[in-house]
Amino acid sequence: MRILVIEDDAGVADYLKKGLRELGHRVDVADDGRQGLFLATTEDYDALIVDRMLPGVEGLAILGTLRASGIHTPALVLSARNTVEDRVKGLRSGADDYLVKPFAFEELAARLDVMVQRHTRVDDRASVLTAFDLEMDLLARRVTRGGAPIDLQAREFSLLEYLLRHKGQVVTRTMLLEKVWDYHFDPQTNVIDVHISRLRQKIDRGHDRAVIETVRGAGYRVPADG
Repeated sequence: MRILVIEDDAGVADYLKKGLRELGHRVDVADDGRQGLFLATTEDYDALIVDRMLPGVEGLAILGTLRASGIHTPALVLSARNTVEDRVKGLRSGADDYLVKPFAFEELAARLDVMVQRHTRVDDRASVLTAFDLEMDLLARRVTRGGAPIDLQAREFSLLEYLLRHKGQVVTRTMLLEKVWDYHFDPQTNVIDVHISRLRQKIDRGHDRAVIETVRGAGYRVPADG
């Protein structure tokens, strides 16, 4: 998932970013309300984590603006304000969930998963990606080929998902660095080549057709007829 964290406390923001990235998510951070509102309205996110007390634009005002604009990205509010009235106000302002600080990261991650799944259209077209006889179930986070399960690491899963979502298109190294690794510069490493090689070993071994093609001088592609 791609997640936007809007949090002005640098310690909390770094804690969330580190934990969510370890789970394989792509994370952007905004440290004030105006920047957060701008990103939430101009970029495509699977979920928002929004602190309530923010400089610039208050967290609930961000949600109210998004909902009024027809943007329904699922949002989890974080706040030290823990009265029933506070929680009700948060939910009525457009939050899908409300978590009180201090919080356990394990609980936040679980609430985030449930919240996003609730918003996901549960049908095969929305939740299952395919190529040849390979099938990726996004809700169950399960990959099979020819019915046999394939065990992928979190980054491998995100890499394969991105390639399948762009089936028939050439995906460049820059696109993969930005969308899967969240790098907005080229770190001059072979990280993509290493992960593509490992992914191919897992999904193509023993099969006649390769799911991932190399487009020389350009990048990678999952064939459209796959």
